[in-house]
Amino acid sequence: MKIGMMSFAHHHAESYIQNLRAIPDVEVMGIADDDTERGKHFAEMFNTRWFESYEALLAEKPDGVVVCSENARHRPLVEMAAQAGAHVLCEKPLATTVEDAQVMVDMCEKAGVILMVAFPMRFSPVIGEINRMMRAGGLGQIFAVNGTNQGECPKHLRAWFVDKNLAGGGAITDHIVHIADLLRWMLDSEVMEVFAEANHILYADETDLETGGLVSLTFANGTIATIDCSWSKPRYYPTWGGLSLELIGEKGVVKVNAFKQVLTVYTHARQRPHYAYWGSDANQAMIGEFVAAIREDRAPAITGYNGYKVVEIVAAAYRSVEMGEVVRLNV
Repeated sequence: MKIGMMSFAHHHAESYIQNLRAIPDVEVMGIADDDTERGKHFAEMFNTRWFESYEALLAEKPDGVVVCSENARHRPLVEMAAQAGAHVLCEKPLATTVEDAQVMVDMCEKAGVILMVAFPMRFSPVIGEINRMMRAGGLGQIFAVNGTNQGECPKHLRAWFVDKNLAGGGAITDHIVHIADLLRWMLDSEVMEVFAEANHILYADETDLETGGLVSLTFANGTIATIDCSWSKPRYYPTWGGLSLELIGEKGVVKVNAFKQVLTVYTHARQRPHYAYWGSDANQAMIGEFVAAIREDRAPAITGYNGYKVVEIVAAAYRSVEMGEVVRLNV
């Protein structure tokens, strides 16, 4: 199977290319990127072929592509891939507008290609265990969920993260998506109401975008949930971020930390300590699912529609911040 990389704008691409290479009988064809310097740099780093254009990569008929461009540039690349008959794994968020997300879903469906969205947390073993417990009724009715997906301001990783035209927004765009997707999946229910507040007190010298956010969700089944999506980790913290859930049910309470399996490493080679993660690799499982869906000619575990529904939630959060009131979604 031949898989191409379309853009290395997102730093997750650096993991995904290695995840692909770890799967038997998968060939990474190479990298195309509209930033020539960036593309050539990573092609050399990963000892793979450099394509001078996306069209050149698609002309060699890849079975699938991984789109890791800036958020606002997902749609044109997904459209190009769909028209070429290539299956697509697109970095999150699927799009920066609901309209773009809908077009992408529709185009891939019309072209008969897979559109999968990069939500690796569904493949976390600890999240999976809690999901199985919930579906077996182990927690009973879920009354409330407290979620956190915090991080540091990612400007130092890629400058475009704090450019609204390219990123679509700040912490709300970046960090609502994982937990919103998990909760839709785990609760098997849709979000009816969104209320959000945001500010940019944190990292105020680096960006004018929101860096702090708290989002409240009400689901159709009655569950209420909050998501702290803030870029609140300081530069000296051992990791860029993390994800946790606290689920309060009629039969008990469960707390989940998806990145707890770490060693804290202190070394003179780095200015700050860092976490050495020794747990299961959710990215590897996600990439494996994309490849398996292509091989088995089936829908992936995470579809373009799932990505579209999360973009709806993000858009509603921004409307709520702007209006200062609850925003209702059509369910």
